[in-house]
Amino acid sequence: MIATRVTIGYDTPWRQVEALLEQAARRTPGIDPACPPQVRKLALQDFYIEYELQAKALPDAQTPQLRDALHGQILDAFNEFGVQIMSPHFVEQPATQVVVPPARWREPPAGQ
Repeated sequence: MIATRVTIGYDTPWRQVEALLEQAARRTPGIDPACPPQVRKLALQDFYIEYELQAKALPDAQTPQLRDALHGQILDAFNEFGVQIMSPHFVEQPATQVVVPPARWREPPAGQ
């Protein structure tokens, strides 16, 4: 099993967060497609919800590379749907969403 956690503000519907995390896991090479990923709401904090994504790794997957790939897929999924991964540890809500649109995902020097 592999697990990772994110904290997302209450202004994002929890069902959307769960769907995005599940989607990211399904897109990640090295995650067992036969075992559906699980998302749990671990804590209801003052300003955000703490979520944990749990997924089954394929037997030959190496944990550090798998975790890196999973985190990349989470970032892409959240950015793709305009959901900022930003726990509200700031003074005030930003005027615009803090996301990277898909058109900017591969800006130099990233390439491809």
